[in-house]
Amino acid sequence: MIRLKAFFIGIFISSFSFAQISDVSITEIIKTENGFQLLRNGSPYYVNGAGGETHLDVLSSIGGNSIRTWGIENAQKTLDDAHKMGLSVCLGLWVGHERHGFDYNDEYAVKAQLESFKNEILKYKDHPALLMWCVGNEVDLFYKNFKVWDAIEGIAKMIQDIDPNHPTMTVTAGIDPAEVFMIKNYCPSIDILGVNTYGGIQFLPDAVKMFGWEKPYMVTEWGPYGHWESPMTSWGVAIEASSKEKAEFRNTAYQAIVSDKELCLGSYAFLWGYKQEQTPTWYGLFTKKGNATQSIDVLNAYWGKNDRNQAPIIHSFKLNDKSKLESVKVKKGKECDFYFLVNDADNDSLIYDFQLMPESTDKKAGGDYEKAPEPIPFNIINQSKTSISIEAPSKSGPYRFFIYIRDNHKNVATANFPFYVK
Repeated sequence: MIRLKAFFIGIFISSFSFAQISDVSITEIIKTENGFQLLRNGSPYYVNGAGGETHLDVLSSIGGNSIRTWGIENAQKTLDDAHKMGLSVCLGLWVGHERHGFDYNDEYAVKAQLESFKNEILKYKDHPALLMWCVGNEVDLFYKNFKVWDAIEGIAKMIQDIDPNHPTMTVTAGIDPAEVFMIKNYCPSIDILGVNTYGGIQFLPDAVKMFGWEKPYMVTEWGPYGHWESPMTSWGVAIEASSKEKAEFRNTAYQAIVSDKELCLGSYAFLWGYKQEQTPTWYGLFTKKGNATQSIDVLNAYWGKNDRNQAPIIHSFKLNDKSKLESVKVKKGKECDFYFLVNDADNDSLIYDFQLMPESTDKKAGGDYEKAPEPIPFNIINQSKTSISIEAPSKSGPYRFFIYIRDNHKNVATANFPFYVK
């Protein structure tokens, strides 16, 4: 009787396991006469994705098919939410950074990191939303210890051993010959090279081949010009593009991505959400309040072409008839006249919001957490549909004046003007 009961329990467990396995999405990389191709469950799968875990309904609605994470902290919820929206997930494993204090000469720390990832991989490897594993993000940024590549290889090899259904990728900050050499020679278990690139994206397809990478790659972050490669004011702060200028560059960038039909497997636009980095508006495709920028309309034009209400467009934003490139300085308490030109393709009624902030003093590298400066009150002298005049702050120093133009469909145009009070 006991033996018979055990037999039926065994059948139940086997059936349950089969049901689970049958839901697994299998990702493969094949090489054709035209180049590399990603297959998901046997069908071609070009990644039109975004980096982030929010606003998944919007991503799905514009034809996006995948999201990328940097860590695994919210993996279960992210995978479940993505699956409900028909999206796949490139699940990130946050490998320790030398610049954050991780010591790759510490064998025990390296082993502990490997073992912690092993447990997570076993936990999530059969989730139907999983597309691939991303082993580390920009571990090459400001690093000196080459042993990090041994650790990357160890993690990737372990993944291949326990999860043959999903490829491995590691991500670099830009691309250079030294990094390609190290990954190519010391990380053979890495299937895909991920590259985070911004202003230099038009040169990426040629650079990948020139530097000797022969496997497929993906563009794992792309967006506007980075703050490190943007024009600067005379007092040394980066000048941010408007939402219109960012959208125009995204159009150019995406054309560069899809131009490489031999090695490139797709991309993840950055950032599908909001963050403070230099400013509250620099990298996010959404504002803090969840309003969508014009760049999302660009992605929709390529991926979905659905009948989406479009974001307002800001064509110009000036201070005292001068552009943001002119390093404008004003005197304390004096009148500042801001002029702007805006239109909306859908003829929506528009709401104008303004914000004055001191220049951020909490600026980090590599996307590390930054605290946004507190907005400060300002006196409005007069305002119209095309201008606003305010009183300059009474304290000298660098400031930014932000404009947000919202419609009633959760879309927004943004711009800011850096100026110096003397």
